[in-house]
Amino acid sequence: MIQVRWGNEWGHTELDWLNSYHSFSFGDYYDPQHMGFRHLRVINEDWVKPGGGFPNHSHRDMEILTYVLEGALEHKDSLGNGSAIRPGEVQRMSAGTGISHSEYNHSQTEPVHLLQIWILPEKRGLEPSYEQRSFIGEERSGTWQLIAARGGRDGAVSVHQDVDVFVARLAPGEQVSHRLKSGRHAWVQVARGAVVLNGTPLRQGDGAAVSAEERLELVADQMSEILLFDLA
Repeated sequence: MIQVRWGNEWGHTELDWLNSYHSFSFGDYYDPQHMGFRHLRVINEDWVKPGGGFPNHSHRDMEILTYVLEGALEHKDSLGNGSAIRPGEVQRMSAGTGISHSEYNHSQTEPVHLLQIWILPEKRGLEPSYEQRSFIGEERSGTWQLIAARGGRDGAVSVHQDVDVFVARLAPGEQVSHRLKSGRHAWVQVARGAVVLNGTPLRQGDGAAVSAEERLELVADQMSEILLFDLA
């Protein structure tokens, strides 16, 4: 079963420095029919204007992944970390018992485009931690690349939940497949381009919740970038 969350149905927040779309309920956007999927709680697609950003704020008991599509996002947190996150890099922040951070567009001239992803942790009260990893040079067109997993398996960033997060970059006509083990579920997010998932066309901004499917087949109609969440 595939249930599509069309991009034009997402919640929307627009500020003078931010244009943000929410797949699930977030902030002032509330929809009881879309509170998350399995352990996946938030997918926000954000465009941050030059010089703009999120001032210092706090989180608890959440695994937060930042995936930059274009530009660079400057990060500072209460653990003393400071960095710029660019395309090809993945940041993971485990909020645990509490962490505060700020995120700003690193550029004064170009916008930054990113996906902000929240995953519920397997238990509350974890020690806060931070990790950032570059996958540049490991990219392979036409195949899945593991970017986040419990325990940091196979060089991925580590998340405290039973979830594998993959990315695939596909040229037109290229295809990838993924087999779901019994009892597993998936969320497919089209970050760029257009694909067909098991016969269902999806475009940039569309997401799809997948259950009771043994195999996922994706074919790109154009240059595309897709995130896949394999969830318990």
